[in-house]
Amino acid sequence: MEYRELGRTDLKVSAIALGCEGFVASEGALMEPLLLAAEQAGINCIDLYAPQPEMRSRLGKWLRGRRDKFILQAHLCTIWQDGQYKRTRVLKEVRDSFEDLLARLETDYIDIGMIHYVDALEDWYEVANGPVMEYAREMQVQGKIKHIGLSSHNPVAALEAVKSGLIDVLMFSVNPCYDLQPGGEDFYDLWDGKNYEQQLSNMDPEREALYEACSRLGVGITVMKAFGGGDLLSEELSPAGKALTVNQCLHYALTRPGVAAVMAGSHTVDELKACIAYTTATAAEKDYAAAFASFPKINWEGHCMYCGHCAPCPKGIDVATVTKFLNLTRAQNGVPETVREHYKVLAHKAGECVGCGACEKRCPFKVAVIENMRQAAAVFGE
Repeated sequence: MEYRELGRTDLKVSAIALGCEGFVASEGALMEPLLLAAEQAGINCIDLYAPQPEMRSRLGKWLRGRRDKFILQAHLCTIWQDGQYKRTRVLKEVRDSFEDLLARLETDYIDIGMIHYVDALEDWYEVANGPVMEYAREMQVQGKIKHIGLSSHNPVAALEAVKSGLIDVLMFSVNPCYDLQPGGEDFYDLWDGKNYEQQLSNMDPEREALYEACSRLGVGITVMKAFGGGDLLSEELSPAGKALTVNQCLHYALTRPGVAAVMAGSHTVDELKACIAYTTATAAEKDYAAAFASFPKINWEGHCMYCGHCAPCPKGIDVATVTKFLNLTRAQNGVPETVREHYKVLAHKAGECVGCGACEKRCPFKVAVIENMRQAAAVFGE
């Protein structure tokens, strides 16, 4: 298993983490098999958005003697009412649900207290300036929440939260179809077929700015919807008009700036094992470039996907990483200190590019690599 630093927190999370969707299926019968498979594979991070009481109690029982092995990303603002999940911003409901969570999990603390489902700017401002954030910070002072996070599907609201400095972790929907869609307050627009009827080109700039801001500011991203609810794995259902593999979806998400882990919302042990297999997959099995370049409904031409097809460079330049650093400076209209320092430690710099064009010939997306290297050398001074 690969472990990654979760932004500026002191946590190292497994690149493949575990969502809780399968915990409530089949009346909870799959929870223990899923958890045992995760534990055996070295998965150390679990997302708990669902507030179902029995699920919480069963997990708490299973965690006895194991609590320190797992990083729990649990959600504030989710309650169980009339036999179903509900989102809330009512402080008493938020408090009661969180106290119930701690009691049922038999723990004194949550590693990441995730403020749940903020998809509108007005909602973010209400949360940030109101009793919900005040309560989350109070719990952090008391040590009951180690780090504050937020879940969102809207890059506009998420970017405001990231820039505020109030959150350390962002749970965000990341996949190669959603990344083409503009930010909005209605999550279901990301699935709506009418939004894919005309050919789409390249990543939405607000989403790109969000990932780069997270990377620059040290806000770790945990990914949801890496498979688009499973649609991306089906040629018939995929908005791209072509099926992707589990490895390709995971690799795409895990190569976005700022991403630390993908929450695998597995409904069966076999589904979870398919995600775990990513950790031993070959580069060819993870490679999404050829598939993306052949999408009938999406055009990524001219956009660096950090896929690595430009390698090897005869001068040893890590072209994809240099391009990623260059894009970070473009997003900021300047050179952030962290980016400058990371660039400095590269073994070979953009200025060593001799313009041979080997990288451009291999690039599936026709990126102007030589020009990018020229600009990077000018920006970073070497």
